[in-house]
Amino acid sequence: MTSLKPLLAYTSKVLLTLKKQTHVIYIKRTLLLSRLPLFKRADGRFINFGRLSSTTAAEKGEDSFLKWFLLLIPVTTFGLGSWQVKRRQWKISLIDDLMRLTNAEPIPLPLDPHELNSLEYRRVRVRGKYDHSQELYILPRSPVNPEKEAREAGTLSSSGETGANVITPFHCTDLGITILVNRGYVPRQKIRPETRMQGQVECEVEVVGVVRLTEVRKPFVPNNDVERNRWHYRDLDAMSQVTGAVPIFIDADYGSTIPGGPVGGQTRITLRNEHMQYIITWYSLCAATSYMWYAKFIKKIKL
Repeated sequence: MTSLKPLLAYTSKVLLTLKKQTHVIYIKRTLLLSRLPLFKRADGRFINFGRLSSTTAAEKGEDSFLKWFLLLIPVTTFGLGSWQVKRRQWKISLIDDLMRLTNAEPIPLPLDPHELNSLEYRRVRVRGKYDHSQELYILPRSPVNPEKEAREAGTLSSSGETGANVITPFHCTDLGITILVNRGYVPRQKIRPETRMQGQVECEVEVVGVVRLTEVRKPFVPNNDVERNRWHYRDLDAMSQVTGAVPIFIDADYGSTIPGGPVGGQTRITLRNEHMQYIITWYSLCAATSYMWYAKFIKKIKL
């Protein structure tokens, strides 16, 4: 213990000396800065060089932070533009797949529910008779025009013509079951069956259609009014309970249209593809902000 006392005393002495020297350096620095010459500006005001040095250092720190922070803008917009390029490729591939399915050679309608779930938009062929006494109406609907919808994808437009899609139970004589068939579009004045009796055939017919699955109600879409027979979206379970059909639904194609009846081919397969607009927007923002960053922080041009 006694051997440690000299060491502790020496350590205390060193620390005290360092403290005094630090205090002296601080005082000298303060006096030096206060005695630095004043510089006269053009407007007659004086600037203390010491204060100017501190202010300049702070401004340099702020500029450095701002420089690298603002670089995030062109980097982010470039990333968003590249993401939209991939999204566009995916959308084009999806549209091509749907077009291929809806134009493929029709197959017999399978009865396995699991198989049907993987066949949406696949063309199938059935044969049987319509039960016109239990028609359902999905409305309001406008007639499908694939070419026009492809041109106007992503725009707010309307044909001005509204009506309904007529959903009719169809007893498949070869399968022994009753399914639901969207026969197609009728204008508002032709919704009532007695206004289109020519198309209410009783004989056996062959129908080629596209398999469709049930829909989930989208936001702002009204609920289906079962009592008034006003349907706004495809609810296969509810439609099956009302008509007694199995929950299998197909959209009849245009070739299955019966003269005087609903016009088939009402499957909308046009998907909105606005990704090219987004690509141009994001890459343009990237180019503009990159130039502004380069001009300000590299070329030192005042913007």
